[in-house]
Amino acid sequence: MSRVHAFSDDALGDLDAVGVVERLQAGEASVQEVVDAAIARTEAVNGELGAVAYRDYGRARNEARNPRGGYFAGVPTFVKDNVDVGGMPTMQGTDAWTPYVAKKDGDFARMYFATGLVPLGKTRLSEYGFSASCEHPRLGPVRNPWHTDHTAGASSAGSSALVAAGAVPIAHANDGGGSIRIPAAVNGLVGLKPSRGRLAQDALMRQQPVRIVADGVVTRSVRDTAAFYREAERIYRPLEMPPIGDLTRPGRKRLRIALNTTGLTRGADAEVTRLTEETARLLEELGHTVVETDAPVPPSFPDDFLLYWASLALALVTGGRASHGRSWVRANHDALTDGLARHARRNLHRLPGAIVRLRRSTRDAALFFDKYDVSLTPTVASPTPRIGHLDPTADYETIIERLMDWVTFTPLQNVTGTPAISLPLATTATGLPQGMMLGSGFGHEAVLLELSYELEQARPWARITG
Repeated sequence: MSRVHAFSDDALGDLDAVGVVERLQAGEASVQEVVDAAIARTEAVNGELGAVAYRDYGRARNEARNPRGGYFAGVPTFVKDNVDVGGMPTMQGTDAWTPYVAKKDGDFARMYFATGLVPLGKTRLSEYGFSASCEHPRLGPVRNPWHTDHTAGASSAGSSALVAAGAVPIAHANDGGGSIRIPAAVNGLVGLKPSRGRLAQDALMRQQPVRIVADGVVTRSVRDTAAFYREAERIYRPLEMPPIGDLTRPGRKRLRIALNTTGLTRGADAEVTRLTEETARLLEELGHTVVETDAPVPPSFPDDFLLYWASLALALVTGGRASHGRSWVRANHDALTDGLARHARRNLHRLPGAIVRLRRSTRDAALFFDKYDVSLTPTVASPTPRIGHLDPTADYETIIERLMDWVTFTPLQNVTGTPAISLPLATTATGLPQGMMLGSGFGHEAVLLELSYELEQARPWARITG
């Protein structure tokens, strides 16, 4: 097995982001030392992982000399390359147009950096984030640091690979169909997709007919994720949902948990089903009640979601010339983007009905979480595939079937707007991380984080250096 990591006895050590904050506040390391260590680590692993889309080390070093305020002041990070960061290009993982340099930070980046995080650059994603594996025809794949023959997931593959490999302790990710949770699951990380509207978002994400995209982070510990949301809430406070607050330990309430391994009509394979049932038994040992259930969605959900997903591709393809001018080259898209656009064009007459049914899912989720506190599923339906299994240049019909088989569990929360978190609670027979996903009702991230603390203590996850 080919593992890649950069953990060493430098200024970052094996610390998570909160640990780095504590080291900086204690005067045991300087911001300059921490940022330089992260740059050196990134360069040490990126040749094998292919995770970086754009480097801006000069900016990071300048900020290290005069760090902005915030709890995470001086902690190095990366931003996924589908949000605007002033002075950096936004490339969206595609060769279809010449990248533009953003004139200013988007709404998310402005909030993100206000926590004190120092960006080293931007990370790679699959084209527009459509695939669950980042395998670019020109740039090559983003590889999994646990085994470089395997995918690092997508679309937040670059961020997740760098955090897992120890280059930085925390990085931005976002999720329109599972793209925080899937790469967290396959890279052994914590990945929380928050409730719709929990964090500030760029206008492009806010303007979708069904707001399926949520921004967040990937981390190596529950406390890092909890600390990020605490600090983000101090900057951007959505009034339509309960606050998360400062969570530092497990909750006391015993929960009613709904177990599902059948997914959205496509179930988990035998190994992942067994691992999920082991997690359910752990929850029962901790005093929670686990009940087997079906997914709270109608049979039309998978087809409706695919059509809506495809309609986003169609909008990008048909609007490309108007958005990007003469640099636009439609032929540079990969086969997955083109296939999705064709699927949407053939089925446009069905799109209004699909949107209506998808919006109803929010009501279905509310009714479901009136009966249960938390849902438990695997994050993905089978172990992490090898590079090439989800090659976006392959035949569209083949690749879309493989994608839908693998990511059958994650799209539900994107449509309903409810939160879900992937935790690296399991390991496959081949030694790769396998994420388990917990979901809850709208605005109830605190329930998930408290339960995640409990599970992290009860079953500490594997470390890449172990």
